[in-house]
Amino acid sequence: MRIPNLGETDLLVPLHSGMFEQPMWQTFMRRLRGVCAAEGVAIMLAGSGERHEVVLREGAGVAVPDKAMREARVYTGDELQVAESGLRAVRVGAADAMVTLAVSGSPAPGAEIASLLSALVPHLRVALQVLSTIERERGRASASAEAFRRMNFGWIALDERCRIVELDAQAERLLERMGALRRGPYDRLVPAQPAIDRQLTGLVKAMAQDRRHRPRAINLSQDPWVDILVAPMRVDTLAGGGRAVAAVYLRGDRSSIADRHEQLVDLFGLTPAEARLAWSLAQGLSIAEAADAHGLTTETARYYSKRIYAKTGARGQVDLVRNILTGVLALA
Repeated sequence: MRIPNLGETDLLVPLHSGMFEQPMWQTFMRRLRGVCAAEGVAIMLAGSGERHEVVLREGAGVAVPDKAMREARVYTGDELQVAESGLRAVRVGAADAMVTLAVSGSPAPGAEIASLLSALVPHLRVALQVLSTIERERGRASASAEAFRRMNFGWIALDERCRIVELDAQAERLLERMGALRRGPYDRLVPAQPAIDRQLTGLVKAMAQDRRHRPRAINLSQDPWVDILVAPMRVDTLAGGGRAVAAVYLRGDRSSIADRHEQLVDLFGLTPAEARLAWSLAQGLSIAEAADAHGLTTETARYYSKRIYAKTGARGQVDLVRNILTGVLALA
């Protein structure tokens, strides 16, 4: 195995880390320009989620070729019929992206520069594969984050003293606008109700001692509905270097109960009385409990429930919970 010399290391490290720079690959292009004693270096990136080609330059303007090029072959400016004959360029493709690297100078870059570009090809391909993967995962994460935003889901990582170690943007927004839970002094997560605060503190301490502790759900508010699920931290990337011991998964309803009743009327064609009963059943109340809550007899509530199941397509209360809480109403 040949150990790379200093010059190669100086180029390869910024090539592989350059996708995290802003703008990308500036260090790599600056060092490549110095190694090649070139007037300019350019990278053209196409694909990887970009609608249009992105051209990055270092030094004097470089005419990046737009003609068809065979992958991994180093071309001269004359072969590509570009205005600048003093040019060497190579193109590499990976997944759904393509990168073209060009070096220009006067006199024209020679065989040594061509050999260097050829040696960089496998590293360009790896860097492009990593960039494509990052962009693809970023797109998926963005879609998931939008769904979580619409469903008002968020997560918060806590240390053993209930201090916030990390949280997502949705949880940050929920903490800013809800009264049932807030960020307190020293970044401590503080429920509004002292009894729930004590319960949360006890759970987090127990989970710090036992990572197999059973997750626990806690209702913080019923109007609007706000729930949290407290679970031992099992996602290392969210653990903040091992400081987080518990994860709080948070869901806060953006709509009041009255708003939810109106949405059920619009979505399923329920009457207002049916909508009120349907929402109570979806929150886990029994027929008898829901009837008592709305001043109905149990017989009337049973009659309404049959009409509700027929209109929502539910075969029972379990189906009703799923149709209401995990259907399109959750995105409203």
